[in-house]
Amino acid sequence: MSTTIAGIRIPDSQLARAATELVRDNESDLLYNHSRRVFLFGALAGERKQLKFDPELLYMGAMFHDMGLVDAYSSKTHRFEVDGANAARDFLQQHGVNEYDIEQVWTSIALHTTPGVPEHMKPVVALVTAGVEMDVLGIAYDEFPEEKRIQVVAAHPRERDFKNGIINAFAHGTIKKPESTFGNVKADVLALRDPSYKRLNFCTMILGSAWDDGAAPGHVHHAACGHDA
Repeated sequence: MSTTIAGIRIPDSQLARAATELVRDNESDLLYNHSRRVFLFGALAGERKQLKFDPELLYMGAMFHDMGLVDAYSSKTHRFEVDGANAARDFLQQHGVNEYDIEQVWTSIALHTTPGVPEHMKPVVALVTAGVEMDVLGIAYDEFPEEKRIQVVAAHPRERDFKNGIINAFAHGTIKKPESTFGNVKADVLALRDPSYKRLNFCTMILGSAWDDGAAPGHVHHAACGHDA
């Protein structure tokens, strides 16, 4: 039996049911409910923006987007977003989904914490991020009708202290691989939650690289460049 929440029909195919079961079995209540809300808010944003999108692909992206925070799906070195994207890819490949659709889902998860980029990409990619931004950051909050917000949260409640809870979940998924937070928003999480964390600095890395630009000033010619030495 299909379920409709805030006017959005939850995908109920065999693929969607298998994804729901997998995520439900592996994620905490906080992350599971968050992921379902991400789908609902993403779909509502898509309707508001009159975007044509595949609800099932959006559901896959939303449901798997935080799987990289779960120990069973967390690698030792990859960003958690990539771990989640890889988990979704492996799941979709096992269920015979075509590579074009898999790429959309993978990208939607890998980029969901990279502001300013997904909104310019395919709807599935843009809407996973839109759902995440609404549920975590409250971006475009007032653009979602109050009755829709109430219905979404009634179906998939936000914990009383969800804000700190989701930060704790982010910290859990990244604290053992702090190098994976370089250049992304999870550096802010570890700066808040891990007293021993030392943020890498992009400019310091440039200035401290192995290049010795002062040793050979000017243009260095090579035989292939067509100029005399």
